[in-house]
Amino acid sequence: MPRFLQFLMVVTVLPSGQALAHQHAADSTASVATASRPDFTWMNGAVRQHRSLLESPVLTGEFRADITWIADFNRPRDHTLVGSSESGRTSEVQVQQLGVGGDLHAGHARGRVMTQFGLYSTMTPRNDASPGRGQWDLAGAYRYLSEAYGGYHWDVLHGVNADAGIFMSYIGLFSYYNFDNWAYQPSYVSSNTPWFFNGLRVQLFVTERLKVEPWLVNGWQSYGSFNAAPGAGLALLWKATDRVVLHSNNYTGRDWLGLPDRRRLHTDNSVQVKYRERPGSWLARGAVSVTADYGCESGAGVSCSGRQGQPRQAFAGFMIYHRAWLRDPRLAITLGGGRMTNPGRYLVLIPPVNGATAFSGTPYFTTNPGDPFRAWDTSATVDVMPDELTTLRLELVHRAASVPYFAGAGGVTPPGGNTGAPGSAVPGFTPDLRRRETRLMLALLVKL
Repeated sequence: MPRFLQFLMVVTVLPSGQALAHQHAADSTASVATASRPDFTWMNGAVRQHRSLLESPVLTGEFRADITWIADFNRPRDHTLVGSSESGRTSEVQVQQLGVGGDLHAGHARGRVMTQFGLYSTMTPRNDASPGRGQWDLAGAYRYLSEAYGGYHWDVLHGVNADAGIFMSYIGLFSYYNFDNWAYQPSYVSSNTPWFFNGLRVQLFVTERLKVEPWLVNGWQSYGSFNAAPGAGLALLWKATDRVVLHSNNYTGRDWLGLPDRRRLHTDNSVQVKYRERPGSWLARGAVSVTADYGCESGAGVSCSGRQGQPRQAFAGFMIYHRAWLRDPRLAITLGGGRMTNPGRYLVLIPPVNGATAFSGTPYFTTNPGDPFRAWDTSATVDVMPDELTTLRLELVHRAASVPYFAGAGGVTPPGGNTGAPGSAVPGFTPDLRRRETRLMLALLVKL
C-alpha cells in the first residue's frame, strides 16, 4: 500500500457524509440542531431541518419525494441520460425517488427502514454487478430499499452503535437523497463512488465531536460479495468547530467477479468550512466544501503505478463547491464542479447502450485494463426554500469527457428498442455518444 494511503487510513479526520443525518437520537452525528448542540444544518449532505414533524416515543417517521424535469441540450431521441446515478431521463416529468420510512428506537434497540420507489429503484441495482453471481435475484430482493438495518446502542464513551443491514455510504460527501445536498448533480467523485453498503458497522463516538466507524461489508456498493473475502472500511468524522468539519473514508476489498486476486484501495477526504454567518446581510451565510479522492487496483494483470508492464488502474479526482445564502436563508446559490481521471474505467458508470448494466458491460464502451478516461464538470444551482420541508431547484450542468461518453441526439437505444442480451452488439447500430453534455434541470424536493 502507498505510504500516503497508510497515513490516510489512520489520520483523525472525519467521514464524508452521504447520510450524515440519518441516525436516531442516540447517534450524536445527527445534523439536526438542538438547544444544547451547535447547528450543522448548513453542511452539504446533511438534513437542513431543525426538528422532525413525525416524532413519537418509538418512531421518527420520514417521507421524501424527488420529482424532476430535465432538458438535455444534446436532445437524445430516447430521452436517456448517460453517466449519472442521480438522473436517468430527459424531457419528461419523472419521480426520481419517493421514500417512506423512518427511525425506530425503543430502549437500546434501534433500526431504520427507508423505501425507494421511482427511478432509483432500477438505476441503483443496475449499477451493482454482484447479482451476476449466484441465484435468488439480489437486485430484485433489495430493489425497493435504500436503507434497512437493525442495531443496538450502548451508553459508553459518548455512545456506541452497532448496526447490520443496508446503510448509506459516506464516500463522496453528497447524500443519496438530493434534498440534503447543495446541488442535484454531484461531480464524478461523488457520482461514481458508493451510495450504500450492505454489511456491518460500529459507530464509536469517542468524544462529542469525534466519531470512529469501522465497516465490514459485502463489497463496493454491492448487495452481494464478488469473491470469498468481504470489503472493509473505516470512516472518521471530526467536527472541529461548529464551522469546520473534516471527513475521511477509506476502503479496501476485492470487487471483481472472477478475479479474486485483484484488490481495490480507495481513500476519500473532505473538509467543509462555514466562513460567514451574518443573518440579515446581503450574504447571510457562506460555506465551502472540498473533496479529494484517490484509489487504485492491483493484481490480476493491473497495478496502481503502471509499472512492470502492467496497465495502470487508478482513480484520482476532486470537487469543490461554494454555497451562498442571500439575505434570506430561503434563497441559496451554489457554484461548483470537479475533475477525475480513471484509467481502466473501473469506477466509470457504464453507458446503458442497448440496456447495458454493470454486470453485462457493452462492446460500445470498453473497460479494459488501462483504458483511458478523464472527465470534468461544472454546475450552477439556485434553490428556493419557502420552508424547511420544501426545495424548488433550478440547476445548469455542463460535463465533458476525453472519450465519447454522453448521449447524443441519436441516443443509446437501437431503433427497434433494446435487442438481444443486455449490452450486446446490434448489427447496423452504433450509439450516438458525445464528449460533451449540457442540461438544465428543474426539481421539486420534499422531506417530511
